Amino acid sequence: MRIKVLGAGSIGNHLSHAARRLGWSVDLIDIDPAALKRTRDEIYPSRYGHWDDTIGLFTSQTAPKGGYDMIFVGTPPDSHMPLALDALEEGTRALLIEKPVCTPDLDGADELVAKAKAKGCALFVGYDHVVGAAAQRFCVLIDEGRAGEPQTLDVEFREHWGGIFAAHPWLDGPSDTYLGFWRRGGGSAGEHSHAFNLWQHFARQLGEGRVHRVTADLDYVKANGADYDRLCLANLETEGGLKGRVVQDVVTRPVRKWARLQGSEGFIEWVCGYESGKDAVRHAGGDGEVVVETFSKTRPDDFVIELGHIATAMDDPGKSPLVIDRGLDTMMVVAASHHSAQARRSVEIDWSKGYSTRALRG
Repeated sequence: MRIKVLGAGSIGNHLSHAARRLGWSVDLIDIDPAALKRTRDEIYPSRYGHWDDTIGLFTSQTAPKGGYDMIFVGTPPDSHMPLALDALEEGTRALLIEKPVCTPDLDGADELVAKAKAKGCALFVGYDHVVGAAAQRFCVLIDEGRAGEPQTLDVEFREHWGGIFAAHPWLDGPSDTYLGFWRRGGGSAGEHSHAFNLWQHFARQLGEGRVHRVTADLDYVKANGADYDRLCLANLETEGGLKGRVVQDVVTRPVRKWARLQGSEGFIEWVCGYESGKDAVRHAGGDGEVVVETFSKTRPDDFVIELGHIATAMDDPGKSPLVIDRGLDTMMVVAASHHSAQARRSVEIDWSKGYSTRALRG
């Protein structure tokens, strides 16, 4: 496999390393020569032990075009659509776009989907938690009816973004990056949208359909030139009538990444970072006995699992939870949350109108 990675930031390094662990050829591209130097001399060796000389480093102006099996877009979300549309012209078999797939205005989303279909390119979005072992086990327990009839579903991704800036020491703070601007895809609703995605994934597994109604309250902050939401509280309801809650923030310490399905007979919980180097699934059925199952992994492992999944799904992406439709479903809920919070009322999603803010009613 020959891979092109766009963006030499934290995600670009993770994707490059994961691709090399899978034995693939990698070219890493960035608009800034200083970012490439930082990758070679600092980020990659500090994370993974040493620099891999087989990785090609190119600026955007000198990057090769064409001949790649997959292209990964690991740049800020407000650049995703133009870069993805341009990448489709190279004739790649698959395209992976880091989350969130676009900005809350959804500009370019329908165009990207149509163009990829016309060119026969499989599109994926990097919500890697849904293909992890713990999330897969959660879904098996759903199918087995472990919790009984579903009553409610909650997911939380609450994490102070100090960890993000620690991984990006060249950034001075929120205003120095898209993270500090909700319209650019940052803030808690965009950056921690793994929670929305995981909620939607589990709801689909339950057979409850897509999110139909969103009622959200966001805590917006304007300071030091930034404009972002530090807290996103959203109540969701699906087409099948399942109701639940998503909480995302950039202020909580220590981190809490957690999901819980409450059923008529018991519960199923997903816990990211249950112990050092381990995720967990906790569950109990009608007898009340709580079972804890743990799954060992590292953060680099998340990306190896993600890319391995895409490699097997790229010829038949329809059943993959990383397929573009799922990522854009999540972006629709992010957009609906902003709309609901600012209008101070519930918002319904009319899925017949495509991936556009025109689909938001209320």
